[in-house]
Amino acid sequence: MAESIASAQSPFNPDTHRVGRVLCFAAHPDDIDFAAAGTIAAWTAAGVEVSYCIMTDGDAGGFDPAHRAEIIAMRAAEQRRAAELVGVTKIHYLHERDGYLEPTHEVMKGVVQLIREVRPDVVLAMHPERNWNRIQKSHPDHLAVGEAVTRAVYPAVENPFAYPELAEAGLAAYKLPWLWLYAGPDERENHFVDVTDHVDTKLKAIHVHVSQHPDVGAMEAVVRSGMQANARRGGLPEGRSAEAFHVVAVNGPGTIAGF
Repeated sequence: MAESIASAQSPFNPDTHRVGRVLCFAAHPDDIDFAAAGTIAAWTAAGVEVSYCIMTDGDAGGFDPAHRAEIIAMRAAEQRRAAELVGVTKIHYLHERDGYLEPTHEVMKGVVQLIREVRPDVVLAMHPERNWNRIQKSHPDHLAVGEAVTRAVYPAVENPFAYPELAEAGLAAYKLPWLWLYAGPDERENHFVDVTDHVDTKLKAIHVHVSQHPDVGAMEAVVRSGMQANARRGGLPEGRSAEAFHVVAVNGPGTIAGF
């Protein structure tokens, strides 16, 4: 598995904390590939089961007016091929409208339902805080994903009386161990994963989303330089590449119920 480099503030120790199943949330097809495809490729190569939940259909994406009628099917196909490149075959959609996503109870219930079904060790999701250094990371749908997932993770996922119809349908409450957030403010990031061995795979996954990249060369240059900058901030040797996360411990040995 790729080497994880935790800063002094990160609660996650890759040497002692087991990751066997991961559920990733994103607003649009391609969000996960930009932020975490290297880490995901490393996880799946090590036998970790990873699945995706894309909250919108990406229907407002793309640049070619000729694609409007088929953009939803096009983007779903792109995401499926990109996911397969990093070892992921399970993709869920909430089918919200692109650009209109909000952390409503309907959306949060869908998140709670999926987390209780999958019962992952790690939920990976977009950050609910805006990144002022690169505001493109903070599309309103991205922030809505972060807020909806964070609200769902605590307390609803572990509260049997939240959305009681889920428990009545057999989906028992579940205490999630870890929440990993991406695309947030740099100052929040406390965990860096060395993905140097998976850079080419990550870029191949991003390249699959051809409907979204009018300038492929510029896109690739930005992604490469960003991963190198992450590695430097994470204290990795020169020439390495990393993905960065804000890791939050949700439930662990010291967690008290309700606190």
